[in-house]
Amino acid sequence: SRLYFCLTDNLNAPIAETHTVASGPSAAHVNEVQSRIKEILSKCSSGVWVSKMPQIYREMYWEELSTAVLRQLENWPHVCTVEKVHRGDQMDGLLYPAKKIPPIAKSDTEQEKASENVTSSKADPLLKPNIDTRPGSLSSDFKQKVVNILLKYSSGLWANALPKLYQDAYQVKFPEDILNNLELLSDVCVVDYVSEVPRKAILYAKPQRRIDENLNVTEKVQRHDGVKATAEQQCEESKDQYPENITVPPLIIPSEGSVSVMVLELKNTNEVLIYVGKDYSSAQEQMEDDMKAYYSQNSTASLAQSLSVGQLVAVHAEEDAWLRARIISLDDNRIKASNYFFEFVESNSVYKLQKQFHSLPFQAAKCKLAGLEVFCDDPVLVKTVESQTCSKIFAVEILEKSDIPLLILYDTSGEDDININATCLKALYDKSLALHLQVDALYTNVRVTSVFSDGSLYCQVPSKGLSRLSEILQKLEDYFHYKQTSDFNVSLPFCGKICLFPSKGKWARVEIRIIHTRRALDVQFMDTGTVATVKVSELREIPPQFLREVIAIPPQAIKCCLADLPPNTGMWTPDAVLWLRDTVMNCPEFSMKVVKQDDSKGIAHVYLFAPENFPDKDHSVNRQIKNADLWKHQKDVFLSVSPSGTSSTKVTSDAVSTQQLTSGRLEKSVSDSAREPSSAVSTIDMPPPLPLSKTGELMDVYVSLACHPGHFIVQPWKELHNLEALMEEMILYYSRAEEKPVNIEKNKLYAAKIENQWYRVIIKGILRNGFLSVYELDYGKHEFVSIEKVQPLMDTFRKLPFQAITAQLAGVKSQQWSEEASIVFRNLVEKKPLVAQIQAVNESTNSWDRKIVTFLVDTSLPDTDIWIHDFVSQSLVEFSKDD
Repeated sequence: SRLYFCLTDNLNAPIAETHTVASGPSAAHVNEVQSRIKEILSKCSSGVWVSKMPQIYREMYWEELSTAVLRQLENWPHVCTVEKVHRGDQMDGLLYPAKKIPPIAKSDTEQEKASENVTSSKADPLLKPNIDTRPGSLSSDFKQKVVNILLKYSSGLWANALPKLYQDAYQVKFPEDILNNLELLSDVCVVDYVSEVPRKAILYAKPQRRIDENLNVTEKVQRHDGVKATAEQQCEESKDQYPENITVPPLIIPSEGSVSVMVLELKNTNEVLIYVGKDYSSAQEQMEDDMKAYYSQNSTASLAQSLSVGQLVAVHAEEDAWLRARIISLDDNRIKASNYFFEFVESNSVYKLQKQFHSLPFQAAKCKLAGLEVFCDDPVLVKTVESQTCSKIFAVEILEKSDIPLLILYDTSGEDDININATCLKALYDKSLALHLQVDALYTNVRVTSVFSDGSLYCQVPSKGLSRLSEILQKLEDYFHYKQTSDFNVSLPFCGKICLFPSKGKWARVEIRIIHTRRALDVQFMDTGTVATVKVSELREIPPQFLREVIAIPPQAIKCCLADLPPNTGMWTPDAVLWLRDTVMNCPEFSMKVVKQDDSKGIAHVYLFAPENFPDKDHSVNRQIKNADLWKHQKDVFLSVSPSGTSSTKVTSDAVSTQQLTSGRLEKSVSDSAREPSSAVSTIDMPPPLPLSKTGELMDVYVSLACHPGHFIVQPWKELHNLEALMEEMILYYSRAEEKPVNIEKNKLYAAKIENQWYRVIIKGILRNGFLSVYELDYGKHEFVSIEKVQPLMDTFRKLPFQAITAQLAGVKSQQWSEEASIVFRNLVEKKPLVAQIQAVNESTNSWDRKIVTFLVDTSLPDTDIWIHDFVSQSLVEFSKDD
């Protein structure tokens, strides 16, 4: 018969036909569920409650687990071990990984001897031989002794202290091997690892009721191990006879964290084949070598006798390669196969896929590239994507997690991250509509559309593309006149996406550049160069029938800079930027001469002329701004020191470097006023102070910044949603507000733009070249920022109390904290929700200068609260031992 199949390491392909020869789809589905349950239990060797399994299954695989499956678990001894347990008035069960080797029954005396051989002649005879890594492999009496010790240490006990305490209490040596596998004790205590070293952990006793339940389970597991192992062995033997029924575990693409992939090949942009995982499938190469070695010696015995649609098989492919495959259909004596796509292979090249080649998940996955879906089969686009991506490694942003996830690929190999999806979309540009400036050419009727703070500007030149753009935008205007524009709301914004935005009564093309929040994002107007922050709700999708026309027109604004400015001009001053904006934005048209084209930076060096001055260079905009007295920078003035002590300082792209600060190049001003100490801030238009809990009461907080136990910042948890709303409103307001020169004064409140967000700040110092030292009143950070990024703080943003609370940890002695202790503390608390119990408040005239002394408690564990000061104290003892 003729067979069609797909190579599964290059495709977890859907089955094209539903008829089978050997087993039906239901069997394949059951096998897949069983494989997934095994995978879950392999990560939870200490057991999983049956009642929790549906939730875990749903979170891992994004599918519902049928209740019928839960009822069948007891009938699958080769998949899991089930122990029924009473939880209050309800019956529940614990699931453990299935045991594959039946234990040899031993008498109590033999067990004691085995335990002594593992440890020493003085080892605890209650410890059973270490032939299993499950918690159930230790005796309940031994665990109870451990619990008795842990109950004396409510704040937790370092694991490496347990052997001595155990020997002192029971006069027998504690088995040291257990310290290398603390999960053996996980059913009676909580194991909190503090480093990658297995012994570096803190143990907490679980509640006694939970311990009693788990110890009962341990006894049941040990009592029935022999019977279960026999059933499991029989099941394994059955599986060996029918290897086709075993499924390969699926490849899981992480949904969070940093993910990188290697692109292998593509048929279209909706079917891009990627490798995911460590070393980009060195495991796949090793498996192929192992398959080649195996089938070269066992080719006759391994020939497939009966084949079915959907069956996993081994295929002897071209160039003597051995690959895993899935049969798609049967036809005469050939099989349709492919390296991700479909090809034909003779049926005598198909072999049974042996059990040892089932364990590795399929190492390739299919994905779609966001923003390219409509043009997925366009030959020009496909060729461009192929040349840009194949055999290369990229960072990935996952927009939708599904059977075929929707991705954005980023090239992070250079100074700037490049959005590959957006770059490849440019292949669809109609090159006849692109703007190409010629050096020494003269252009008239030029319109300057935007000016940036670095002096760069965007210009529109009359062209065929600009005329075509006007036509298509008019078509869109007519179309939306008869349609509900809300039907085209953007539901999935992402960087690089092109959509429409209403501007000055007309539709404009914009590209999404930065996503701030669910409501606010930055866009760049493709045909004017302007960058603005807008609401997501204001964006509209391009109707499908107009999409290709809209995308085909290249951006109609060219980035330029004024040529022949003095080389010592340096950074543009605010006065120079404002003069240039007033001069060029208030004039409807200019003439322009191109003197240089910098292709590497995509910028043209030009002379600009008012129409009446063209082409007299002496009267050009370039000469006027060079001769104007606009380039004097502000003198050096005093940089104040925060009264709250040192804090982490981050230099933004607009700011001076820390090296400049420490090298003495930022000298102090001789002005007397600058030398005056910091004074209290006027309370006029100040928000009310943030209310604090009474001494001894509990307060939910979020630790936004942690330097060491003597200095960290907390925010009230219940106010975080209000702070997020305030930040969104500030982004939307200041992105649209007209920028004006601001009178900067020390110890006054302002709004400052730092890394694309607007913050409420107080000015702590004025630095050289127009830079400011500011303190973020809601986050407790000190920053440097350009004076151009500062605006007045409007009254509407002065109502919410400042959210940053400076704090120090109670219960530990104040000291000079070591780097090691600071790192441990930071890892424990920073960016985490905790509970604070305030012990004292050191008041101050200004609310942001007050400081609290507080305990911190981590309540994230289900059975144990961790008091941070106890942990810090124990860490100091450990560090002193290391010294």
